[in-house]
Amino acid sequence: MQESIKIIGARENNLKNINLQLPKNQFIVFTGLSGSGKSTLAFDTLYAEGQRRYIESLSAYARQFLDKVGKPDVDKIEGLTPAIAIDQKTTSKNPRSTVGTITEIYDYLRLLYARVGTQYCHQCGKEISSMSAADIVNEILKLPKGAKIILYAPLIREKKGTYVDLLENLRNKGYIRAQIDGVLVRLDEDIELSKTKKHTIKLVIDRLELREDLLSRLASDVEKALEESFGELELEILNAKDLGIKEHYHYSEHNACFDCKISFTPLEPLSFSFNSPKGACESCDGLGIRFTLDMKKIIDENLSLENGAIKIMYGFNKSYYYKFLIAFCEQNNINIKIPYAELDAEQKRLVLYGNAKSIEFFWKRNRLKRNFEGVVKIAYDILKDEKDLDEYMSEKICKDCKGHRLKPESLAVKVANKNLGQLLDMSIEECTHFFSKESHFSHLNEQQKLIAKPILKEINERLFFLFDVGLGYLSLGRDARTISGGEAQRIRIASQIGSGLSGVMYVLDEPSIGLHERDTHKLIKTLRNLQQKGNTLIVVEHDKMTIEKADFIVDIGPKAGKFGGEVVFSGTYKELLKSQSQTALYMSGKKKISQQKNRPQKEFLELKNVNINNIKNLNVKFPLQNLVAITGVSGSGKSSLILQTLLPFAKEELNHARKVKKLGGVVIEGLEKLDKVIYLDQSPIGRTPRSNPATYTGTMDEIRNLFASTKEAKIRGYKAGRFSFNVKGGRCEKCSGDGEIKIEMHFLPDVMVVCDTCKGKRYNEATLEIQYKGKSIADVLDMSVLEACEFFSAVPKIKQKLDTLVKVGLDYLTLGQNAITLSGGEAQRIKLAKELSRSDTGKTLYILDEPTTGLHFEDVNKLISVLQHLVALKNSVFVIEHNLDVIKNADYIIDMGPEGGNKGGKIIATGSAAKLAKEHKKTNSYTGYYLDLELKS
Repeated sequence: MQESIKIIGARENNLKNINLQLPKNQFIVFTGLSGSGKSTLAFDTLYAEGQRRYIESLSAYARQFLDKVGKPDVDKIEGLTPAIAIDQKTTSKNPRSTVGTITEIYDYLRLLYARVGTQYCHQCGKEISSMSAADIVNEILKLPKGAKIILYAPLIREKKGTYVDLLENLRNKGYIRAQIDGVLVRLDEDIELSKTKKHTIKLVIDRLELREDLLSRLASDVEKALEESFGELELEILNAKDLGIKEHYHYSEHNACFDCKISFTPLEPLSFSFNSPKGACESCDGLGIRFTLDMKKIIDENLSLENGAIKIMYGFNKSYYYKFLIAFCEQNNINIKIPYAELDAEQKRLVLYGNAKSIEFFWKRNRLKRNFEGVVKIAYDILKDEKDLDEYMSEKICKDCKGHRLKPESLAVKVANKNLGQLLDMSIEECTHFFSKESHFSHLNEQQKLIAKPILKEINERLFFLFDVGLGYLSLGRDARTISGGEAQRIRIASQIGSGLSGVMYVLDEPSIGLHERDTHKLIKTLRNLQQKGNTLIVVEHDKMTIEKADFIVDIGPKAGKFGGEVVFSGTYKELLKSQSQTALYMSGKKKISQQKNRPQKEFLELKNVNINNIKNLNVKFPLQNLVAITGVSGSGKSSLILQTLLPFAKEELNHARKVKKLGGVVIEGLEKLDKVIYLDQSPIGRTPRSNPATYTGTMDEIRNLFASTKEAKIRGYKAGRFSFNVKGGRCEKCSGDGEIKIEMHFLPDVMVVCDTCKGKRYNEATLEIQYKGKSIADVLDMSVLEACEFFSAVPKIKQKLDTLVKVGLDYLTLGQNAITLSGGEAQRIKLAKELSRSDTGKTLYILDEPTTGLHFEDVNKLISVLQHLVALKNSVFVIEHNLDVIKNADYIIDMGPEGGNKGGKIIATGSAAKLAKEHKKTNSYTGYYLDLELKS
């Protein structure tokens, strides 16, 4: 068997005819500058070819249902094994997805609760159980010998009536006694019951003393009782005190609570599914949240009622409600001239909920008489037809299910004395400990243990692997929309380890994203586990620790884009340190990132009383006009504090954003010192091939104007729109300005062929005849940013925008590069470049979430330089980050922890990198510990 994977003649995207030999069953790292071609070689060549060969081995019928993969541009790949990609796919945006559902643990929990769960009444808390006649006989026989028993068939429970016919019927059947309203009576006596009072009637089936030879008699009695009472039986033990047992027992063939008069349907897995009507909470339809009117969005408390305090009643077409409100206020002596905030509590209540008095007022010359039902009711009436209803709504946890998404009946079922909601609230770490203890399930009978054993095995394995990849702080009930790309990737790694496959080539895309240095150790251990099962691991990575621990390293460069695509080094880590590649220079310490400015902290932005996820009653100060790093182990609360608390407030206050989900109860001070907030995330700059760096940064508009101002264009009457490939006129109509035509191949993958009319240039011939300095607009879009910078050096408007792209390290991108082909890191830096090209006010707050994702050391150096430049212009930059190079160059660090999940959510250290490093033993800061190692190296 071949012991290596041989790549011969790889030319996909920017790869320059690469030949490479990779050892099998090893931990291999692909590294190099951002945009150098690592992902192209790993995913678009190796994985794509492995996937294609597998799909081609299937029948034509089966292939049509699979994602079709085109053949990569490579001469030959030898020794290829089946391939699995674990990339950074964004997690589900479905509000119904949770950590439990995407890991499939929830499916096993549903099965466990349906099969061995103990059902309780959700109203009174009494245990509910159903039994067959044989089960009931066996339970009675478990009572002590010598027990004096009366068997009753309960017939009537607390109902009015004389029941003459019922008692006559029982007499005719030969029964002798009954218990009526707690008193034993003979049925052959005259019995008169008041028809206006409630009665309870129980038929006496038999009276006996429990002995071993009574089995057949007892079985007959139980069957009679169940038949007469439609499935119920009650026991009274006359000598219960002497035997030290309960006096009354109740058995039933049905799932029902007879005290609360509720019947229950038999349990099944769907009873615990919040995606099914059988299990979903009826109040929130299984979402766990409800949308309610947010009075802060409807009422401006600083304004008077006369001047529009009730925002929805003020403005176009709302004058009817406004006049109605004013008339109501006048009748109830509510001052309409003072700010709403100054009204007393009773006056505010009247405005919100109205009263029963009729109000007379004039409307369009008519005298109307109406009941004022209050602003809340009127708001619902006004807004029910509005499309942007959520602009006035806020998310609140459902009161009925407390966010657990299930019906009360489902939440009343328990296993090991815990309901499903309680398990979903536990962290994966707590769940792992809970399910690993056999004593928690000792209450199950032998049959239940047999049923639970395979279910518990699956749950335990999945929980262990999730805990092992450093996700112990997540809870199973956590909304999947709040999970980062790195967390989602590690969930998928855990599921792959659990699958136990060997002989597979795994291709991973930066699995260390979102991981603190401490947690990267756990990740590497997990990856080793996967490799030691006989798999080949190809990891695209920039993390120092991961590169150090790799068996084999491939460094791609020497630069990015068209200046990259070559293997500049391949070999072991020791061999890498002797080379002169950019990666080697940073790994060996010959090159360092050192841009510390040590700015003072003078003005602050302050958050008080933050309560969200694992953060409880937190107060924190952020220095302004500083580069601030928010750090901490994974799950410590960084994103909750910045993205879910600070950012929504800043967006609403500074950017006047609508539809913002703000956190209640938080006090924020210092926003008046800023004039806008800009959040730069890694979402794509466009989702179609028509989006590119030139269009996103606005450079394309200037280029089109430039071409439209040429002499030839003016003679022909061409306007700027002529040079757009998005509208008819100048574009090639055969491909609609795409430059490519998609040919559907039915069972085979769709083929993209270059348009034979425009030859991929997107424009028609007449448009391409217009040239600026000897270049057509298609030639300009094919230029790299660096080339375009030189070409447009005499055009300040274009040069300025392109310079910012160079500053952020994107000089290798072509102006017309398809947005779909850009990585998250590249998209984020394009957004940063767009902001840099705007005129600066010096009072902007920039918020970035892990901007070093996908960045090589050299690119991180450039990024820090740009961030320092923004702060030098008197802006404030807040960065959520794990990268030590960024952290050590920050002016101020806010370190959260000490752990993730329930053990986190606190500020454990603040100050400069040197201060955190010096005090790490005192503060128990992992960030401080690793900073100490970094600063000493």
